[in-house]
Amino acid sequence: MSGMAQGAAIIFDRLGKSFAKADGTPVMALADVSLEVPQGSITGIIGRSGAGKSTLLRMVNGLERPTEGRVEVAGRDVGAARGAGLRAIRRDVGMIFQHFNLLASRTVWSNVALPLEIAGTPAARIRPRVDQLIEQVGLSALRDRYPAELSGGQKQRVGIARALATSPKVLLSDEATSALDPETTQTVLELLGQINRDLGLTILLITHEMAVLRDIASHMAVIEGGRIVEAGPTYDVFARPAHQTTRSFLSGVTGATLPGFVAGRLHADPPGDQVIRVTFAGRHATDPMLARLATERGIAANILAGAIEEIGPRPFGNLLISVDAARGNEAREFLEQHGLLTEVLGHVR
Repeated sequence: MSGMAQGAAIIFDRLGKSFAKADGTPVMALADVSLEVPQGSITGIIGRSGAGKSTLLRMVNGLERPTEGRVEVAGRDVGAARGAGLRAIRRDVGMIFQHFNLLASRTVWSNVALPLEIAGTPAARIRPRVDQLIEQVGLSALRDRYPAELSGGQKQRVGIARALATSPKVLLSDEATSALDPETTQTVLELLGQINRDLGLTILLITHEMAVLRDIASHMAVIEGGRIVEAGPTYDVFARPAHQTTRSFLSGVTGATLPGFVAGRLHADPPGDQVIRVTFAGRHATDPMLARLATERGIAANILAGAIEEIGPRPFGNLLISVDAARGNEAREFLEQHGLLTEVLGHVR
């Protein structure tokens, strides 16, 4: 089993998890989940509430055990581990929580020290380690404050430092930014990205926000009804979403949604201008392709909506355009010849 994925930090292999309802009827929370989390990656799992993403995350540190299949962390079967073996795995898996889970009676410093104390680390080693971690997350000036004196972003920084205390190989993030405002969310994501780069730490995060994956994740998976419906490098999934659930998540973050005044007049067949979604990805993503469409083919495109942004270091986005229906196919052929993706959404008078 360990040989199935060279360089995988976490492997989910045909994983299944069922729970019993009050009447004893089994309910499948996860079914046939197979996914590899590359070593050193930031991998995001996105899904709606109840899709199974939290259950999947809890499998990694043994808080839940699989009904079927297995999960490996650094080559070790988590579900089969017991006692000292399970404790060793948990030391290698740090956890960041949505609601921080800080002890109100402990200062910033002593909250970060707690995992080391539980692990029996000598006091002489705890102090320099905690000092280093607090500095790393930018809280040295607040080391003696209590959680009630901190903002949400500061509390989450304490949570991140605490999760790093035992020098884990994997860091789990359970909706770590969903309780934060957008500006604070961005600073926390930047911190996680810096930790990933500096330490080479594998980060597995769950979220219901596609923008989080766009901003931080190198790889992603979409979970629906307890099953992985799509997975791959984040850029590839954004550029070519194959599943309807993925497309629905993407609609709010990539300029892929028609404005209401157009959507209300959209119909499937002519007459009317052809409405086309153009996905800008690949080597021509920043080229003036609509200008070239006009000058080289004489086809004018009306821009209805869109956005061009970056996923990692690469430009990506969507434009929604309308063109004369008689020349719609010609316009699409020209754009696709230059590596752009097109999709006809309908026609509008």
